[in-house]
Amino acid sequence: MLSLTAAAVASRLLWQPKSYLAHAAEASTAPTSASGVGQRYKVAASDWMMLKRQRPGALTLAKECGLDGIELDMGPLGKRPDFQNQLRDETFRANYLQQAKALGLEISSLALSAFYGQPIADHPKAEQLCTDWIELIPKVTTRVGFVPVIFAKADEPAKGMGKAAGLFKQLAPKAERAGVRLGLNTPLDAAGNERLLNDIGSPAVGIAYNCGEAVDAKRDVYAELQRLGKDRIAQIIPTLSDGVWLEKDQRLDLPRMKQLLDEMGWSGWLVLQRSRDAAKARDVRYNFGANAKYVKSVFQTG
Repeated sequence: MLSLTAAAVASRLLWQPKSYLAHAAEASTAPTSASGVGQRYKVAASDWMMLKRQRPGALTLAKECGLDGIELDMGPLGKRPDFQNQLRDETFRANYLQQAKALGLEISSLALSAFYGQPIADHPKAEQLCTDWIELIPKVTTRVGFVPVIFAKADEPAKGMGKAAGLFKQLAPKAERAGVRLGLNTPLDAAGNERLLNDIGSPAVGIAYNCGEAVDAKRDVYAELQRLGKDRIAQIIPTLSDGVWLEKDQRLDLPRMKQLLDEMGWSGWLVLQRSRDAAKARDVRYNFGANAKYVKSVFQTG
C-alpha cells in the first residue's frame, strides 16, 4: 500500500486532469465576440506587441484588425519591486472590460511579458509576483496565463529547468484552486517541455507553444505539437520572426498545422506577436490586420 505521503503525492499528480482541462478549456473558449461565435480557434494579439500595453486603444486596434480578442499584459517590471500594473485598479479594469465587451472582444490571456528580459525563477519575488498574476487572471475574464521562462546564461540547462520546475510546483496548487492554466513559453524542445511538465506534475501548467522560436531553432513544429498533445498546449503563438507577413513566409505551413490540430482535437487561442513586414515593423494595423486576416482564413473556414 502507498503511505499517506505517497498517496497524497499520487493524488496531486493525478488530480482530475480530464475534468479540470475540460473546465478550463470551456471557460477560456466560450464565445462572446460576434466574430468568434462557434469557432474552435480564435485569434488574438499581444497588447505590448501592438505597442499599447494596458491601453484601451489596444482594443480599438484589435477590432480594426479583425481580431477576436487581446492578450493583456501585467506591465513592465525591469528592476522595479513590482509591475507597473493598472489592472489592479478595479475602476480601470471594469472600464477596460466594458469597452472590450462593447466591441465584441475577449481577453485571451494575461501575460507576464517582462520575463522575456530576466529569468522568472531567479527573481527574488517570483512567487509573490506570480501569485498576484494568478489571482488577477480570472478577474480579467480569462482562464489562461502566459509567461516566458528563460534560463540564466550561467546555468546548465538541467539547473535552469530545475529552478523553473521548483517555482511552478509551488504555484500549481494556486492555479488549480483558481481554475486557470499557466502557459509556459520556454526555449526547450518538445522533449524538454515534457520533462519540465512532468516535474511540475499539474494539469494547471501547460506550454504556450511559440512557432517562431521553434522555427528559428530549426525544430519541427508539427512533430513537436503532436508530441506535446492537446492537453499540454495552453495556447499557440503562430507567428514567426519579423521580415514578411505570415502569409508570405514559407517557413510555416499554416494549413498543415490546422489539419494536425484538428486531428489532435485541440482548440483555443492563437495569439499573434510578430511576422511583421520589416519595412513597416511599427505599423500595427498594416501588420496585425494582414496576419489576422490570413490566420482566420485558414483556421476559421471549413
